[in-house]
Amino acid sequence: MNYLRTLIVALALIMSMGAYAKDKHENNISVEPPFWWAGMKIENLQLIVNAPQIRDAEPSISYPGIKIDSVVRLDSPNYQIIYLNVASSATPGKMDIFFKNGKKSSKITYELRKRDGVLPNTFTSEDVLYLIMPDRFADGDTTNNNITEGLDFPVQVNRNSPNARHGGDLKGIEQHLDYIESLGMTAIWLNPVLENDMPGGSYHGYATTNYYKVDPRFGTNEDYVNLIAKAHEKDIKVVMDMIFNHSGSEHPWMKDMPSKDWYNNPDGDVMTNFRLSTINDPYASKYDYERSVKGWFVPSMPDLNQCNPHVMKYLIQNSIWWIEYSKIDGIRMDTYPYADMQPMAQWIIDVRTEYPGFNIVGECWYGDVPGTAYWQEGNSLNANNTMLPTVMDFPTMLIANSTFHGNTLEYGKGLNEIYNRLSLDYLYKDTQSVLTFLDNHDTDRFLLEMPKNLDSWKQGIAFLLTTRGIPQIYYGTELLMNGTKKISDGNIRLDVPGGFPGDEHNEFTAAGRSELQNEAYDFIAKLAKWRKGNKVISQGKLLHFMPENGLYVYQRSLDGNKRVIVMMNGTDKQLDVDMKPYKEILEPGNALRDVITGETITIIPTMTFEPRALYILE
Repeated sequence: MNYLRTLIVALALIMSMGAYAKDKHENNISVEPPFWWAGMKIENLQLIVNAPQIRDAEPSISYPGIKIDSVVRLDSPNYQIIYLNVASSATPGKMDIFFKNGKKSSKITYELRKRDGVLPNTFTSEDVLYLIMPDRFADGDTTNNNITEGLDFPVQVNRNSPNARHGGDLKGIEQHLDYIESLGMTAIWLNPVLENDMPGGSYHGYATTNYYKVDPRFGTNEDYVNLIAKAHEKDIKVVMDMIFNHSGSEHPWMKDMPSKDWYNNPDGDVMTNFRLSTINDPYASKYDYERSVKGWFVPSMPDLNQCNPHVMKYLIQNSIWWIEYSKIDGIRMDTYPYADMQPMAQWIIDVRTEYPGFNIVGECWYGDVPGTAYWQEGNSLNANNTMLPTVMDFPTMLIANSTFHGNTLEYGKGLNEIYNRLSLDYLYKDTQSVLTFLDNHDTDRFLLEMPKNLDSWKQGIAFLLTTRGIPQIYYGTELLMNGTKKISDGNIRLDVPGGFPGDEHNEFTAAGRSELQNEAYDFIAKLAKWRKGNKVISQGKLLHFMPENGLYVYQRSLDGNKRVIVMMNGTDKQLDVDMKPYKEILEPGNALRDVITGETITIIPTMTFEPRALYILE
């Protein structure tokens, strides 16, 4: 099946290479999306046409099954929006769209493609996501490092600067798919790959300047499609990072705004207050709420107006286009609560109409569980259904470092923090659709410095891979990358040694890693591979015990007789523990296999747990 899927994608790629190469059609008229497909479930198609003085031109089409529903003339004389009805009877082919403006006439040729029938294999709690910042992972094609053609702001690769581009690209990721597979990862989440033609290079990818084009310093659209096809051959899914709250300030829309309300606060004089509590605060003032949602994220990231129906239609189609074209298996939506709630709910409805069950995770950065749970679809806390299936578990991430690297029996501290945190899971509509992580590209690393041993680190990783939800591991965690963003964002977005020409050693190989790094890599790989296909972990119920004595014990169970039990001593002291409190799940004489060591552990009335002891028993 994977071979057939890859062959279909490859044929589609070959067919598309010539067609997408041009940004402009005939007569210097550009259209977005650059092409579409016949047979889509949603029959209404928006074409945004851009050309000098195109606004007042009269468009016409003569193509079976295609009808112009309406024409929208915007504030800018250089934009026109055409809404087409693409009937189910419309067949693939190329159609001419004619424009008449007084005595002048012009045309473009627009393509409706044939759908290949390949549907996304979306990510779920059965997966482990591996988060990669493409610029910092591996440089597989040095010819795209210092591209100048087609960019208003070409920048030189400079690996000595933490805030410059370092040269990582899509080819580099493709060349290390075996590494990712051997680590046991089943899905890749890439930080944004679309064009960021911005001063300074915008290596992180969160300031989009072209929603239909991969940044040439990462590669081409075809490189992206090829990477996904290669990943699918290895049963690795790919999640695309999208940003609909804002664009980059150098997007062409900012230079020639289609309409006055295309952006919120188009003069850039209102920045967000970053107070997401205003959205679910029953007492919030209109001023505070609108500052949160309609203020610009930063001066280089102007706020798109999702309440403008033409903007929102554009964004909806953009998502569907990338799913259909590239075969991505999921979307991670950046800065989710900063966008307008109801239009974004419609976005999800439309995407899932085309692709039922397609998973989307929203970045809802709250420090508390109620704020995060508020955004998950169907939650009674929210009078409006957001339709968002998966939310990111920032509340757990924010306590991960102190929880697993702390050493205390104090109530509410150490592993008690995790117990208290999970006790609030009743606020979620679906705990298995919560993306759980220890760190990511915007936070301090789980390790603030290189450890002397991995005892507490292993407990954090074990928790991540055995608790409820969808686990996400940040690239380099397996290599013990460490650091704090207090120094700079670049300090938590380091290059992988060996991924770049001239590196002295190669940490993609066991020989290039230290003994401690190999221990870390092997630990993640062993647990991730054990987790793969293990429905007790991906679907099972969670039961846990309060760690009054420093020992945290929890069970995942499924179908009554399948279970996994995790026990960890969260202190640097030896614990002698009376096992009576755990008789609900453990009886003296029970013999269970430790997944980590393969040894059999027999439960006795009083058990001794060495400092930072960890058992995963099945």
